[in-house]
Amino acid sequence: MNSISLFDFHQHHHGDAAQVRAELQAGLLRSPAQVAPKFFYDELGSRLFDAITELPEYYLTRVEASIFEAHGGSMAASIPPGAVMIDLGAGCCTKASRLFPVLRPAAYVAVDISADYLHGSLEALRKLHPALPMFGLGLDFSAQLALPAKVLDWLHALGLTQRPRVVFYPGSSIGNFAPAQAAELIAQAHALCLQGGEGGGLLIGVDRVKPRAVLEPAYDDPLGVTAAFNRNLLLHVNRLLGTDFSPAAWRHVAFFNEARSCIEMHLESSVDQTVRWPG
Repeated sequence: MNSISLFDFHQHHHGDAAQVRAELQAGLLRSPAQVAPKFFYDELGSRLFDAITELPEYYLTRVEASIFEAHGGSMAASIPPGAVMIDLGAGCCTKASRLFPVLRPAAYVAVDISADYLHGSLEALRKLHPALPMFGLGLDFSAQLALPAKVLDWLHALGLTQRPRVVFYPGSSIGNFAPAQAAELIAQAHALCLQGGEGGGLLIGVDRVKPRAVLEPAYDDPLGVTAAFNRNLLLHVNRLLGTDFSPAAWRHVAFFNEARSCIEMHLESSVDQTVRWPG
């Protein structure tokens, strides 16, 4: 790595392919079967999610953008200029880039489990902000949120090790985690901020409970984009585990669980079937 590079990229693996297969197999053998939300986000899944954010029913992205526009100045007043911005689940990087003019970060670290998609997003973003140092990190931060040595070395080379760190987690994505997991992730984000200079913190977007008539269409749109996003999970699992899921044989089901105060997304088999995988 060039020690003064304004752009770098690294894919970090907490475990090997065997561990991923073991995790998937354990989830599929549960009753009912479960697959972690992180497996939604292969490259196609990331593109489908971006399409979801453009749907009129999916209010979260649109409302959050209006909050950034209306209150970006007050957010910036709470954050020292020249901080290192760490964007969790960055995807297409649009949400973070909306805040660049007001937050004026010294560097941008984009983190996403879908490394290929993130790389393409950053290549496009750096053309719009050529003077801003950017690092793309392919990372499953649901396993552990920490900056690997590659990123720390890059920050050191730029003289930014002791700059404040702002962990940015928009889009109510924290809702993908069970309460205990969400609390652990926030604790890890706090620890990450403490490793930088004073004045850093967590900038997070969290949705509030709304009427069922608002919530459920956002996750079960009439065009079927969210259904395609959900079924694409099966194609991703097929590649990772060697299963023989047929997405067409599964129905997308989404509803608001009032007891748990969350949206649940399920895939329901439309036929009697057996799914097999090696081993």
